[in-house]
Amino acid sequence: MAMDNVWVFAEAADGQVKTITLEMLAKAREIADEVSCFFAGDGDDVAEILGEHGASTVFATGDLDNALVGPPVAAALAAKIEADGAPDLIMFGTTYDGRDVAGRLSAKLGAPVITNVVDLVVDGDAVAGVEPVFGGTTNVTTRFTGDAVKIVLIRPKSFAAEPAGGSAADVEDLDVPDLGNTGTATVTARLVEETSGPKLEEAAIVVSGGRGLGEASKYEMVERLAKLLKAAPGASRAIVDAGWVPYSYQVGQTGKVVKPTVYVACGISGATQHMVGMKGAKYIIAINKDKEAPIFSIADLGIVGDVHKVMPKLIEALEGR
Repeated sequence: MAMDNVWVFAEAADGQVKTITLEMLAKAREIADEVSCFFAGDGDDVAEILGEHGASTVFATGDLDNALVGPPVAAALAAKIEADGAPDLIMFGTTYDGRDVAGRLSAKLGAPVITNVVDLVVDGDAVAGVEPVFGGTTNVTTRFTGDAVKIVLIRPKSFAAEPAGGSAADVEDLDVPDLGNTGTATVTARLVEETSGPKLEEAAIVVSGGRGLGEASKYEMVERLAKLLKAAPGASRAIVDAGWVPYSYQVGQTGKVVKPTVYVACGISGATQHMVGMKGAKYIIAINKDKEAPIFSIADLGIVGDVHKVMPKLIEALEGR
């Protein structure tokens, strides 16, 4: 039995709706008869893509003039809920803005939040969030009780983003009440790390390196192989902590969750923390000289060998094609 209505917090960057939003819409369509989005910005900019992915309505704040997203969106949502009633469920992505708005909305409404959710179990009006614990080795199910608004924070790559073929969503104004001193903070600048090639969390192929590379200079092999495969380079926490590569490269529980078609793990032993972030890949290829390395337990193809010998041969073969 489906829910009546679910709201999804829609986010966009550089004019593009974020993938996490489209992933949540896919799940929302599955569990609800009606799906709506709320958006910090001009709703007309996102109505077509959100409608294509199943949203019937977009509640939009309009231009927020570089204000922090959290205070105005949370205040506007709380006011709308108090005036018009709440949906059965509100979904946020586990992003900086998603966590900010969800936390503020929870405080305003006295509503509980289930975080780090990778799946939702719905039985009539009852909703439960499935969350990985103990480094992703097992899942627990947490059920909402009581009549308060149900709020969940969804982990990226939990659902497949697939269009529904719908038409552009209707756009309705979401009025922002007076925020007082809470609304005085503004964003003065945004610093974005320069990257080339596909984004790590959206790439179809990811090549990651770990401590088995031996030293920072050897990470260059990962980057060369990734470039040849039109892939995104990634890394284990060990070499991020060692300062070999930036944090933005980290794959794992405390880094980015990836779900590519192919994941190539080079010199990565397979700590649970890392495998949580990449075990959803369709095909996993592991290169490690330790035949007992945990990474081989989930690999579709395991190469027991020295990365310093295997990777140059693979690069040479690809460059010769």
